[in-house]
Amino acid sequence: MLPDTVDLKANDYATAAQRARFHGAMGHDAWRWLGAHPDPAGGFRFAVWAPRATEVQVKGDFSEWAGVPLVPRDGCFYGHVPDAQAGQLYKLAIRGLDGAWTERADPFAFSAELRPSTASRLVGPPQHEWQDAEWLARRDAATNVRDAPMSIYEVHLGSWLRHSDGRPWGYREIADRLVAHVHGLGFSHVEFLPISEYPYDPSWGYQVTGFFAPTSRYGDPDDLRFLIDALHGADIGVILDWVPAHFPKDSHALAAFDGAPLFEYADPQLGAHPDWGTLVFDYARPEVRSFLLASASYWLESFHVDGIRVDAVASMIYLDYSREAGAWLPNAFGGHENLDAISFLQDFNRVVRGRHPGVVTVAEESTAFAKVTGEPVPPLAPYDAGLGFTFKWNMGWMHDTLSYFARAPEHRSWHHHELTFASSYADAEAFVLPLSHDEVVHGKGSLIRKVAGPWQDGAAQLRVVFGLQWLMPGKKLLFMGCEFGQEREWDFDQELDWAQAAEPSRQGLLSWVAALNALYRGHAALSHSDHTRDGFSWIDADDTAHSAYAFRRLGWGDEGRAELLVVVNTLDVPRPGYVLEVPHAGSWRVTLHSDDHAFGGHTDTAALLAMPAGDHGDVFGVLFDLPRFSVVVVEAA
Repeated sequence: MLPDTVDLKANDYATAAQRARFHGAMGHDAWRWLGAHPDPAGGFRFAVWAPRATEVQVKGDFSEWAGVPLVPRDGCFYGHVPDAQAGQLYKLAIRGLDGAWTERADPFAFSAELRPSTASRLVGPPQHEWQDAEWLARRDAATNVRDAPMSIYEVHLGSWLRHSDGRPWGYREIADRLVAHVHGLGFSHVEFLPISEYPYDPSWGYQVTGFFAPTSRYGDPDDLRFLIDALHGADIGVILDWVPAHFPKDSHALAAFDGAPLFEYADPQLGAHPDWGTLVFDYARPEVRSFLLASASYWLESFHVDGIRVDAVASMIYLDYSREAGAWLPNAFGGHENLDAISFLQDFNRVVRGRHPGVVTVAEESTAFAKVTGEPVPPLAPYDAGLGFTFKWNMGWMHDTLSYFARAPEHRSWHHHELTFASSYADAEAFVLPLSHDEVVHGKGSLIRKVAGPWQDGAAQLRVVFGLQWLMPGKKLLFMGCEFGQEREWDFDQELDWAQAAEPSRQGLLSWVAALNALYRGHAALSHSDHTRDGFSWIDADDTAHSAYAFRRLGWGDEGRAELLVVVNTLDVPRPGYVLEVPHAGSWRVTLHSDDHAFGGHTDTAALLAMPAGDHGDVFGVLFDLPRFSVVVVEAA
């Protein structure tokens, strides 16, 4: 026998204002009423957006999988099932205009069955008791996050640590180990590769079917809340990868949801992604924009997330992205920009940064699109105003740096300015310098195998790469395993090689990362003026004969002006008696250098004495020996 269904009025599910926002492209709160929600009187209420469906039913454990009809009103279907209980599985049965029925997961479901099963799961009110009020207050009181240090440890949860039988550790059980590792290395943030529910493991989470559901691979929503709370308790922020660029064609998910294209563009020249075999969201449809804004807001509000990194932004903002001539449609002005996607991203950043001033948004944008981190100020045309992100990944810096260090040292003088070019545009955007998962997979090899030479030289040069990353302008991001120089490239289906991390030679790399983070977080010169011309200047950018570089970092902290000088030797030849030009007379000392024994090197910091080298008019100098493959940091004593 079917359970009773009660035809509640639309106002019992959402206020008129909430419904208007949803249908008006600004429904950031739609997750509070669409989907399945416990009813205070018992059972669950269901609300589904399916404007062209002729019938919608909900079926599940509560009905022995027989359909319970929902009532249509204004493009949505509503109903109440008094016998439904948290933990039960359910699906939506949708009949399209052609009369065909399909069974779907709930687009607004808060939990899902473990793949390959596809049902949604009813979820009651959160039971986790948050302990991070102080963290959130400090986060949201920050006046300018762009001036604060930010070093990010990028994590794929399923391959960070695994049980002996191959199962990944869950959200709750991994918390202590992950917090200890990240805190011990001094990172300020963790960034998780997508943890929204997804069916296909090799997609690493980038082909999402559940935009409101933490993947059940690692536990339930409260388990994830526990993990995030534990990170906050150790003063570690949490950034989530989020994928509003596309979604898979799986028949149980969003594709042709109500019998015809709904979440995706109807025209395949707009709606089909040629590279990934996925579908592109229809950014012109108001309810689709609301769906995506609601997804972002849900992660921020229900999980206390501190940042959202938007994946594949270039594929969103260009109509011809990865398309041959004739396979794309120009915009109304004849251009190749997707004006709907651009305006959606501007709205996304207005909503997120307006409602949560301490939260950061980060764009993975791989082109030279202007003003990704510029403010989206109306009434400029969408392609003239900024997108509004807090930060943008600097893919050019990453490519140039790895290209340079892949060359044999004797060839580097011919490519000297690969390491200087990024400084010419460092203030064009507010950048993150990423050494991410994308660089250590698909045959690209591990980070330590990207640099030329045998293992010991590789470790020394990797310390130089990290030194450049931490000491040049831009926030920092490092993918898991790179911090100890994992030998093999990353495999999503295996845990990191933690036995390697325990080796003495690799402990030096870990210590170097920790030392860089300590210097970075403790010295205003490395973050305060990160994205302005004032914060960085070259002392010597043209020493091609020796493949050496020297630059100055300047900022203003609580105690006034902060200054550091940095020298880099990218050759396997030491330079005794190196003279560094300094901006003023006085005493100088070597604060940190990568060739110290503590980091797996061959010298002691105390041996690198900074000696006066005389002055010639307005030019002063300090003298010290510059080790091979090294980064040396000098500051006023």
